[in-house]
Amino acid sequence: MLLVLKPNSDELGREAARVVANAVRRNPTLRLGLATGNTMLRMYRELVRLHREERLDFSRVVTFNLDEYLGLPANHPQSFHHFMRQNFFAQVNVAPRNIHMPDGSVKGDYQQYCASYEETIRKAGGIDLQILGIGRNGHVGFNEPTSSLGSRTRLKVLSKETIEDNRKFFAANEEIPQCAITMGIGTILEAKRILLLASGPSKATAVANAIEGPLTASVTASALQLHGEVTFIVDREAGAQLKQQEYYQRVLEMTNILTPERL
Repeated sequence: MLLVLKPNSDELGREAARVVANAVRRNPTLRLGLATGNTMLRMYRELVRLHREERLDFSRVVTFNLDEYLGLPANHPQSFHHFMRQNFFAQVNVAPRNIHMPDGSVKGDYQQYCASYEETIRKAGGIDLQILGIGRNGHVGFNEPTSSLGSRTRLKVLSKETIEDNRKFFAANEEIPQCAITMGIGTILEAKRILLLASGPSKATAVANAIEGPLTASVTASALQLHGEVTFIVDREAGAQLKQQEYYQRVLEMTNILTPERL
């Protein structure tokens, strides 16, 4: 596990975009797992800039998004389909046939639908690089506390904390989604590489618990400790509660000396 500390969220976004861009340049057919949220916006803006100004080519990249709210159609302004289209897909040259996102409007046999999403990932060859955010309670995707660390893509009931965090995005009289379709922890851990981004003081406890705390289903991000190729990129506020910052910095410096293209 590597930790990269950045002074602010803008630098965090640029560093994350650099990692993704390097991965795309090395492998133009990269299978890329994507996430949504405010922390991701800066990364997507920089990737769009690199596409426009430096001809970063996404035409053969295959994408898989982590999750989507159940009950929201793709054109709903708070759906993750809308977020991705507005902030990334409509501004770069990812082929529409290569974009995969959970369908929040699906009805009926949710188990079968989720199994088919897993099968699509498997048939594509698995995910090469998975991008993650982290919730205040330490969840990744919508794998709320107590989720099985071996879980697969499934329908998940959202915690009260997550619903309250989401309230600000919806109108006062609008119903807030209670469930989401999400990749499971087991699905996430099968990615070859994982990149987790965290910004702001509200994520500091979750980041510290994920990196330095015990492996526990109460903090599903702690499952990343089981993966051999994980990089956390966090700003100073999100990393404020980490106790071993100097150690992580020395590890990063040594890693970059030995293998400068690792990131």
